Amino acid sequence: MTTTRDLPTRPPAPDPTSVHAWNLVRAPFTATTWRRTAYALLALPLGLACIPLALVGAPTARWQRGLVRRFLGADSIDSSGRPRAGGLPHALLATPLNLISAFITLYGWAIVPMNLGWPLRAGDDYSSAWGGPTFAGAWAFHAVLGGIGFLLLMPWVVRGLTAVQVRVARSLLS
Repeated sequence: MTTTRDLPTRPPAPDPTSVHAWNLVRAPFTATTWRRTAYALLALPLGLACIPLALVGAPTARWQRGLVRRFLGADSIDSSGRPRAGGLPHALLATPLNLISAFITLYGWAIVPMNLGWPLRAGDDYSSAWGGPTFAGAWAFHAVLGGIGFLLLMPWVVRGLTAVQVRVARSLLS
């Protein structure tokens, strides 16, 4: 005879708020975040190199599609049966977006170690720094808001920037 104690019990479902909080904390350390960051940084030099190379007939559209496919996983870029556009229109039109994305990505990620290591760049006078007039208060303010805050924010900023870059690539490289 089977009693209710003998039946396997299902673990309780996780609280949705704790799952979202865990995703927020885990996001800076995932491979997806760093692939997106790498794409945001590599798209600008590749796009700039593709402009003169496309003029001499190099297969720059294939290179640009490959970069999007490899780093952003956008496999649907070349799934259509119609003829593909060349790499020159994409390189020309995506360059301003790639420049903005690279700048924001570099600056945003540079803020993290810069603020975590604030005492190394603070100098002698920290009384007028944010979080001052004490050294501990200034360091805590910079580390929490500038360091950890940007560490948690940057994956989502990079995700948004690369989502726009994928849309541009889909419209110009498909």
